[in-house]
Amino acid sequence: MIVVCCGISLNLHAQSVIKTNDIVDTVGKTDLIGIVSRAFHIKPHPMEEQTGKKYYFSILPITATVPGGGTALITSTTAGFYMGPRDSTYISTVVFAPYLNFAGRFGLPLRSSIWLKNNSWNIQGDTRFLYYPQYTWGLGGNQPDNNKLLLSYKYIRFHQAALKRITNFFYAGAGYYLDYHIDIETDETEKLKSFNTYQYGAAIDANSFSSGLTLNLLYDTRNNELNPLPGTYFNAVYRYNTKVLGSNNGWQSLYIDMRKYISLKHERKKNELALWGYYWTTLNSGTPYLDLPSIGWDPYNSSGRGIAQNRYRGQGLIYLESEYRCDLTENGLFGYVVFANANSVTEVPNRNFKYVNAAAGAGLRIKFNKSSATNVALDYAFSKDHRTFYIGLGEAF
Repeated sequence: MIVVCCGISLNLHAQSVIKTNDIVDTVGKTDLIGIVSRAFHIKPHPMEEQTGKKYYFSILPITATVPGGGTALITSTTAGFYMGPRDSTYISTVVFAPYLNFAGRFGLPLRSSIWLKNNSWNIQGDTRFLYYPQYTWGLGGNQPDNNKLLLSYKYIRFHQAALKRITNFFYAGAGYYLDYHIDIETDETEKLKSFNTYQYGAAIDANSFSSGLTLNLLYDTRNNELNPLPGTYFNAVYRYNTKVLGSNNGWQSLYIDMRKYISLKHERKKNELALWGYYWTTLNSGTPYLDLPSIGWDPYNSSGRGIAQNRYRGQGLIYLESEYRCDLTENGLFGYVVFANANSVTEVPNRNFKYVNAAAGAGLRIKFNKSSATNVALDYAFSKDHRTFYIGLGEAF
């Protein structure tokens, strides 16, 4: 059951720095906020001037499955605000989505993207403290589903980066990334010894600590991050971990993310094709087991719908996804999506890509806020050995 406590505009614009706040055509459109307001005779507040710096909040408490099995109460809270004039500054966002299952599992993730005045800088943050039981299937893309082991550990993430605008749409900068896995353990001690043949960062009762600097590149012409309209997105992160900064091992990685959104002509209804692909690889030895590229562990944890998080892991990962998005009703209240994805991870020991694992699914969209084009997303996805129901605010990518 979805309980909407509060819903206010969350415009995530990413257009030209000359003009970033194009007016969304909402004539004849309907959303849940409007329906609730009319039902309870709530009079909406008038729009503020373009120079206003009002905060916008959206809260969605839900129950959902969590890694390792079972369900948890998840409350997703998003705040949006402007750090400069709206006609030249993107909206900044802070997302806090804690979860708790009342049986010892919990998570406190906080993600932020702060755009300074006139988009001069973009400050990115991803901070998490999790107690995260999670199945692992070992390395490679052909592990049988029953060959799994439940690991428990505490996890601290601190990823921060600052990117300066070089030209319109293009940003470059640097950051600091920390990943700390604490007290890695399992009840099946003997099985772990034979199960895990990887030598870095997965010994029982051990910790793995990765600490390093990053170089970041960003190109983004989308006009709405929550529900992207036609545009292009490119993100590249090179990470250099070093013992000088406390890392257990010196290791390097590269993450490249590319997305394209194509509008298919229609007079009133949304009709769009979205394409996504990323390549994530380690560049040398020494990467701790839980820091290796793994499905569902992209920065937004949104890849691999229909596949269990962590199901496929290797020293390199290639991921592709496509999704068709269309309105069901001309007023925009209801829509649907159909999607498919595929991934391949490297095999041991030669790091070649040999197996492809695919998933597919479909979903319903309900317009939450027409001004920000924010949807409630209800997706069902499946693969050869897994099926899952997803619920959330905004699109997967």
